Amino acid sequence: MDITPLVPQGRQVIESYGDMGFRVSGHRYEGSILVLPDQTLSWAVSSSDALTVESLESVAGRSEVELLLLGLGRKPVMITGDFRAALKERGVAVEPMDTGAASRTYNVLQAEGRLVAAALIAVE
Repeated sequence: MDITPLVPQGRQVIESYGDMGFRVSGHRYEGSILVLPDQTLSWAVSSSDALTVESLESVAGRSEVELLLLGLGRKPVMITGDFRAALKERGVAVEPMDTGAASRTYNVLQAEGRLVAAALIAVE
């Protein structure tokens, strides 16, 4: 039985992660990525220590994104209240978790038609 979620045409689907990259909608990306509903972009953040509000400017404030999943590596990392508030001011709620959980959650929420994006730090 096929349990692949139905995703609207033109939407991004995270197919796999690991080996310092990702496979999204049939394309391989090396390094960290930003997955938006309609496109995937390289992201110059390689560790949670390098995470800044500015590094997420291409996601924040987009009308098609209400929730940003932060995949922060192998283990979830706490984010500060100030960081969360700065993104909320730009219209985006943020949920930090490990990269694997963020990848899986993105696919589920995308299939449900939610306005979601993911910022994913690559893992080995």
